[in-house]
Amino acid sequence: MRSVTYSMGISLDGYTVGPEGDFNWTAPDEEVFRFVTDQVREVDVHLMGRRLYETMLYWETADQDPSLDESMLEWAAIWKRLPKVVFSTTLSAVQGNARLASRGLAEEIERLRAEPGQGDIAIGGATLAAEAAALDLIDEYRPRVYPVLVGGGVPFYPPCERRVDLEHVETRTFSSRVVHLRYRVAR
Repeated sequence: MRSVTYSMGISLDGYTVGPEGDFNWTAPDEEVFRFVTDQVREVDVHLMGRRLYETMLYWETADQDPSLDESMLEWAAIWKRLPKVVFSTTLSAVQGNARLASRGLAEEIERLRAEPGQGDIAIGGATLAAEAAALDLIDEYRPRVYPVLVGGGVPFYPPCERRVDLEHVETRTFSSRVVHLRYRVAR
């Protein structure tokens, strides 16, 4: 069965977005960018909420930007091909290789897990991930911790009504002092 993973950049104090809505401190250097690109190669489908979808729309046409280097063009090609499911109550249509979710989150994940495939089902966006976590649908947490305290904003880890035990799978420290952590939910 395919794993559901949640991977995003976070501040040391646990936020994906700062109090003013900024996340410029998560801009990856070349080493982290290559790592994230390799991670997304392992994904069969990406689930996201409206805000992340709108942020990532840039990559649908980024290959037309002459200022992009080879690594960014490679990312754009991978992202453009990747099937995406967007959860939104305000959008009536989406672009690129995306579709609007036709079911609730649990039902979409159940359907996607039943489909053939080897790659992960990735969840992007803290709000959607909070819903998935509350429903106990996340199999792996993969934060990239940036050496910054932002003092508030949107938390990576939502408040939880229950204890969730995790098994350590991997730690990697990059030269930029970003630390990738990978934990599997103990079941």
